[in-house]
Amino acid sequence: MEEKIRLWEGEAPYTADSPDQPQPSLTVFPAEGARGAIVVCPGGGYSMKADHEGAPIARMLNSQGIAAFVLDYRVMPCHRLAPWTDAARAIRAARSLGYEKVGILGFSAGGNLCCTAATHYDFGNPDSPDPIERFSSRPDVFIPCYPVASFGEYTHLDSRKCLLRADWENDDIARWYSAEENVTKDTPPAFIWHTAADDCVPVQNSLVLAKALADHGVSFELHVYPKGHHGIGLGSEFGPASAWGNALCRYLLEAGYGK
Repeated sequence: MEEKIRLWEGEAPYTADSPDQPQPSLTVFPAEGARGAIVVCPGGGYSMKADHEGAPIARMLNSQGIAAFVLDYRVMPCHRLAPWTDAARAIRAARSLGYEKVGILGFSAGGNLCCTAATHYDFGNPDSPDPIERFSSRPDVFIPCYPVASFGEYTHLDSRKCLLRADWENDDIARWYSAEENVTKDTPPAFIWHTAADDCVPVQNSLVLAKALADHGVSFELHVYPKGHHGIGLGSEFGPASAWGNALCRYLLEAGYGK
């Protein structure tokens, strides 16, 4: 059985505003000698978390000598900042374990969470009495997989509604969760992939994100595969799309996340 660790010893922030939600946690998938680790955020429209986008992805990374942590983040009903708070804490927690580099990967709505963590971060509070809060929440890389990268024109409306709830029509709030609106020259590098055939979360989500990164001089690698419906995970049944895992592992190994 993989080890599971709670992100906070006490109650997580926004617990009172997130009824019936379990305390956020990480399931640990270690890789002996790994220099880097990836926090994995399964998708599920901010209403659930898809099993096939969690442990199987972590094991794929492990097979290449890269450590992984699957994040059990809060979903509806929750405060709209709760998932982002969980993701930021997960990055800090992984970094506190001594990894040289920590990235974050997410699918679909988990991809939105991944992008939000990469565009809204801090460098830690050295005076915090909580030692984990002294670490940076800035990921060294972010990996959006068929992401709901934007809450704008091309969004997946159910994800926006589930997270923002009563505020789902508030465009000012929605822009905070639209990665293309929040990229800066200091945004970490990205590995992005999508399928052109995705009729649930349009490929334009990844394209507008890539354009924003390019406009700000941020390094990225983008793969758009011709076939594959939304939510394919490892994509083993979808021909060319199944190559994304190998491409990602090559990218991460070249960047120093392995042994």
